[in-house]
Amino acid sequence: MRFGLTLSGLLCLPILLFAQSKKDTTNLDRELEEVTVFYKKWEQKLNDIPNRISKVKLSDVRLRNPATMADVLAGTGEVFIQKSQQGGGSPMIRGFATNRVLLVVDGVRMNNAIYRSGNIQNVISLDPLALEDAEVIFGPGSLIYGSDAIGGVMDFHTLQPRFAKKNNTLVKGNLTTRYASANQEQTVHADVNIANNKVSWLGSFTFSHFGDLRMGNRGGPDSYLRKEYIQRIGSVDSIIKNANPLVQRFTGYEQKNIMSKLRWKPTDNWDIQYAFHYSNTSNIPRYDRLIEYANNRLRFARWDYGPQAWQMHHVQVQNNKASVLYDAVKLVAAFQQYEESRIDRRRGNNWERSQIETVNAWSINLDFNKSFNEKSEIFYGAEWVKNDIGSKAFERNIISNQQRPVQTRYPNGSDWNSWGAYASYRYRPKAGMTITSGLRINQNKSSAEFDRTFFAFPFSNTSIQAGNFTGNLGMAYQFATGWQLNALVSSGFRMPNIDDIGKVFESAPGLVVVPNPNLRPEYVWNGDLGIQYKQENNWEMYFTLFGTRMNNALTRRPFQFLGSDSLFFDGGMSSVEAIQNVASATVWGIQAGWGIHLLPSLVWKTQLNWIQGRETDDVRNEQVPLRHAPPFYGNTSITFRNKKWEILWQLEHHGEVRAEQLAPSERAKLFIYATDAQGRPYCPSWYAMHLKSSFQVSSTFSMQLGWENITNQRYRPYSSGIVAPGSQIIISARLKW
Repeated sequence: MRFGLTLSGLLCLPILLFAQSKKDTTNLDRELEEVTVFYKKWEQKLNDIPNRISKVKLSDVRLRNPATMADVLAGTGEVFIQKSQQGGGSPMIRGFATNRVLLVVDGVRMNNAIYRSGNIQNVISLDPLALEDAEVIFGPGSLIYGSDAIGGVMDFHTLQPRFAKKNNTLVKGNLTTRYASANQEQTVHADVNIANNKVSWLGSFTFSHFGDLRMGNRGGPDSYLRKEYIQRIGSVDSIIKNANPLVQRFTGYEQKNIMSKLRWKPTDNWDIQYAFHYSNTSNIPRYDRLIEYANNRLRFARWDYGPQAWQMHHVQVQNNKASVLYDAVKLVAAFQQYEESRIDRRRGNNWERSQIETVNAWSINLDFNKSFNEKSEIFYGAEWVKNDIGSKAFERNIISNQQRPVQTRYPNGSDWNSWGAYASYRYRPKAGMTITSGLRINQNKSSAEFDRTFFAFPFSNTSIQAGNFTGNLGMAYQFATGWQLNALVSSGFRMPNIDDIGKVFESAPGLVVVPNPNLRPEYVWNGDLGIQYKQENNWEMYFTLFGTRMNNALTRRPFQFLGSDSLFFDGGMSSVEAIQNVASATVWGIQAGWGIHLLPSLVWKTQLNWIQGRETDDVRNEQVPLRHAPPFYGNTSITFRNKKWEILWQLEHHGEVRAEQLAPSERAKLFIYATDAQGRPYCPSWYAMHLKSSFQVSSTFSMQLGWENITNQRYRPYSSGIVAPGSQIIISARLKW
């Protein structure tokens, strides 16, 4: 494997002459009105926006040197990341996660009709080394983005092709390598931008190998250790003692990312771009399942996510010639293909099950903006989304290689459709005050046909159709020099997808989830009140208080299937559950932070997040702690920057979650939590200290050196199946042309 990676690096050397470079944005002291974000799909000044927005800058990403896009989000200090395996990362935003938060890349929604309520890892399909910048928009984003944008929107912008000036030819690029010691990570990345003043091409390639992850040896209970694992010896699943219990056996995987963009600017008013994205992983062992016990013995001999593949063809056409209807118009059309699979086999069972899912997703967005005068402006547009789902499953005998079909996870051939139109109005009644309002109308339809070969479903097909209205009203008011007050009331929705209405799977030992075609959309109402201050080269702060109420929430509850509350599934009797609109949830919390310039080149920053929530229990009709509300968490950092050196010291901190604060669904996961004095599961508090540095050796070459988890703490973040990396050294080099 190491030889293969070295060879890949050598093969990339010829493109050094064509590697793309981008000037780092290192000035952290810009005034509020100078910071722009792509809110409402158009670049806007931050001080016009009532939402809390966290901006991810390229310069910060390069200094922190994250391994995956999930780690990029965690680095903001405002997004909590859950990991069930090393090749994972499920963002939690304001108490919502998975299919209740939205991923957007270059203006295209990534969420599809099989995004589940359980933890998902689709964000790692995006390449952090091909990221230009990103924004996290907190609170409902359904006005602009439609379904799923309940907790927030993560809007990623990948590297953009640049044009040459006048009649020159532009040839620029980067070559980056990275090594991390805790998992023997080896990464190589290259990107190239070749252009004249009309046509520009950009290509990017990244390959990463991650070995088994080693945890820390200080703090943390011994139950976190990987003391034993299952290995197939001959025709027997043998339980083997782990020679080094700090090494989490079967956590390694590989990943490659490819991106290509072609941009054409025939005139000053037209900008046309085609982009191709591709990401593929090896099998990714699901570590939390591999450490699950049944009858005091390891339960699974194998549990892998099969290769996670994603590709997108994306065309964007923008015209900036003003007309009666618009000042600028943008058309974004995309086609995406997803493939994911699950491969599992229980200990002592020779039959190995494979479930394979595919999604073909089409989308078209048409967005306009129009300024009437200096005080008023409107944004409006329309969207169409269609998902077609394929699902197949089989079992293979690992001794005889015999195959037989089994129940698919989803109804094969099902589809999910969405049509929407929106309008948002922005008005400035006086200097320093901006009022925004908006309304969206949306229509969704899902249909599925059920194969009754393995289950005697009481229905052969289903169709759900529902319309939605959503809107918001907000204000941003600069009431004194440097001070801004934000207020926002907004709503959001999530249309049931195919994962909700048609899934058959084992959610826990002895519990099987069956389809329920009688579902309605989830709705939320949200309120934000925030204040922020920024004084250039001095200090800054923000404080946001928020509250969200969800009705018609979809959750698993006991269910009657063919008149019975249990059925024979996967070799044994299981209790029956189904997703139903029987829950409500309330979330509230505080986001706060500050930055202080101790010296012109020395900045201290802190982000703090306190989130609380209650939701209807999966079993009883009572309010219990919200599953996706993380503990009190945040980070503190001190950054030094000059012309050649950048040094970052960072402290991550994570509060305790006591047994009574855990959601009942979390208390059932005994294998991932520590045990308190009463023998109850809980999540201990922890901290991790990191030191990162970057040195500009020359105008074209820089080195990055990091020491993560300096004190070698052993900790497992809330709800995560895998233990975090122990003390490790990270070395990276970047050559730009």
